[in-house]
Amino acid sequence: METLAAPILEMRGISKQFPGVQALDEVDFRAFPGEVMALLGENGAGKSTLMKILCGAYPKTSGTLFFKGKPLEVRGPRDAQFKGISIIHQELNLVPDLSIAENIFLGREPVTRFGNLDWKRLNAGAEQLLAELGVAASPKTRVGSLSVGQQQMVEIAKALSFDASIIIMDEPTGALADAESASLFRVIRKLRASGKSVIYISHRLKEVFDICDRATVLRDGRLIGETITADLTEGSVIEMMVGRRLTEQYPHVDSVPGPVRFSVEKLQSRFTRQATFSVRGGEILGVTGLMGAGRTELALALFGAVPKVKGKVLLDGEAYVPRSPHEAVSRGLAYVSEDRKERGLILGLSIKENITLPVLKRFQRLLYCLSAKAEGRAAHDYVKKLAIKTPSDAQKVRNLSGGNQQKVSIAKGLITAPKVLILDEPTRGVDVGAKQEIYNLMNGFKGQGLAIIMISSEMPEILGMSDRIMVMHDGEVTGVMERADANQEKIMRLAIGLKEGNCE
Repeated sequence: METLAAPILEMRGISKQFPGVQALDEVDFRAFPGEVMALLGENGAGKSTLMKILCGAYPKTSGTLFFKGKPLEVRGPRDAQFKGISIIHQELNLVPDLSIAENIFLGREPVTRFGNLDWKRLNAGAEQLLAELGVAASPKTRVGSLSVGQQQMVEIAKALSFDASIIIMDEPTGALADAESASLFRVIRKLRASGKSVIYISHRLKEVFDICDRATVLRDGRLIGETITADLTEGSVIEMMVGRRLTEQYPHVDSVPGPVRFSVEKLQSRFTRQATFSVRGGEILGVTGLMGAGRTELALALFGAVPKVKGKVLLDGEAYVPRSPHEAVSRGLAYVSEDRKERGLILGLSIKENITLPVLKRFQRLLYCLSAKAEGRAAHDYVKKLAIKTPSDAQKVRNLSGGNQQKVSIAKGLITAPKVLILDEPTRGVDVGAKQEIYNLMNGFKGQGLAIIMISSEMPEILGMSDRIMVMHDGEVTGVMERADANQEKIMRLAIGLKEGNCE
């Protein structure tokens, strides 16, 4: 859909240098009123840096900005908001113990002529914004009691409260269920119809084609192109993003699995019921199900983070009853969390410190001192093995791209020399190029005889990478099938609780 409207935003020749890194190199970017512009690229391509410059979080090294046809200087995030530019971050920026209304107008609360908080105006203003978005919630509701999807709507309402002309959404569906995503898309279409400009950052290409009018692609800090989405295909977008054709999106490798390495019989915990399955060395057991099926809760029970009530678990034929994650690691289990930023990594520590954290005793010398040399060698070995892109092992993890953070999280599990590796949503928030790198690593782990349990909510990933597929519903295993026998319809039947097939 070509438009004759002038762009509401133009960023011309934007460059940004950090010490030793050229993050952006002469990038041009436009956004149009009444349109949704996708901003695409691999992790580390420069998307976030470009948007942080637009929102005033980073100063640009060079370049010019124009907003509504006039030169724009942004002195900080607050200044950007008051000028009509709002960003909704992937990690929502809300205060859980405050109400919806208090969150929307935080720092700008209306007051009476006596200087007291004007609750009536506060709640009325929030109620009007919620009604515009079709959100059926009281403005007095505590934000901490809302679902992630509802909290996302509160963030949008906050953006609209500044009368934002441009709303930036960074991976907005990353933690949403399908119904919540559909609700968000309805709101985006409504914003577009009202003349707002939405900048949409996502690794989910299907969403880009569903909701976006145009796409701008960055690679290695440079502009690759801006194109109407109707003129693109998924293959052409991927090629623009990674600079090469991905011959196979899911590079599954056939293998001959070894004997059963991990056996679970009638496992029951607070969140799971009668879970029975096994996984062999040298295979990937894909675990899937709808949200709330109990996949992560099962993994946490196996990892000793949630106590099991009853059931029998064998690791290499021996009884396995971990009372803590530390004990699970010592027995040979590694768990890579679905939420790398909250549970998997310590963002303020370096790559080296994160990787070696689970095995610090290995580097302990006299008087409880650590051998920095031995620790550094071990960490660097995994940085090389997993091809983690970084100028130095001393780089703080928070400064890495999502794909490289995920590799650090995996390295942290591998350094414990596990027999069983549990990967919970291993490619969530990771771009297509980094996804394939992670899949190739998984194939390598298979070849080394690791038993891999891969939990994923992405159906193509489950079908594409698993050797066998286990489906869960309401804390229970409803079926296990061989790769050759699996299809989307069978999996969905099991995911909604229609048991069939062999639950070994």
